[in-house]
Amino acid sequence: MRLAWVAGALGAVLLWGEYEHWRASHRRLGDAPAAGGSEAVVVLGYRDRGPRANVMNRWRVRAGLRSQRPDLGPSRLVVCGGSTAGPVAEATLMARYARAGRGYDGDLLLEPGSRTTWENITNAAPLLAGADRIKIVSHPLHAEKGREYLHRAHPELASRLVRGAEYRFGEWILLKPALAAYGRRRLRRLR
Repeated sequence: MRLAWVAGALGAVLLWGEYEHWRASHRRLGDAPAAGGSEAVVVLGYRDRGPRANVMNRWRVRAGLRSQRPDLGPSRLVVCGGSTAGPVAEATLMARYARAGRGYDGDLLLEPGSRTTWENITNAAPLLAGADRIKIVSHPLHAEKGREYLHRAHPELASRLVRGAEYRFGEWILLKPALAAYGRRRLRRLR
């Protein structure tokens, strides 16, 4: 009986983490059409000591690449992040991984000067100006925070926000509850 209770509680926590990530991936979007025109996929960086992209930044680049829809129009990848934990900018490490690690040969822009999510968004804004659709990619609660910042700093760009493909059921399932709890706390402070 006790094992069933523990298994049920664990299942409930994991499902809660999934739900929070799914929900975050659907919030703070604009009213841009999902198809047609050009797109910019913004990948937010995560503290990286280098000399190569860490696990989280590699996953974010993969999520950014799977978010691209070049079949709907021109697409560019924008990687963000300065040197917050090491000598090389996160944007540089992620760009190297996209090119060498994933074979990406499309349009790639770097924003290597930011040290915070707010700076990621404000510094990347000039790189987004010509895009008809904008996707912000990170783990879903962090992406929601980025979208919130874009709404605050550049509402004209935020109206072009559409969903990225950062959420997948079951991906990072064991970490999702912790990421959800942390992300919700950060979003509450933001609001």
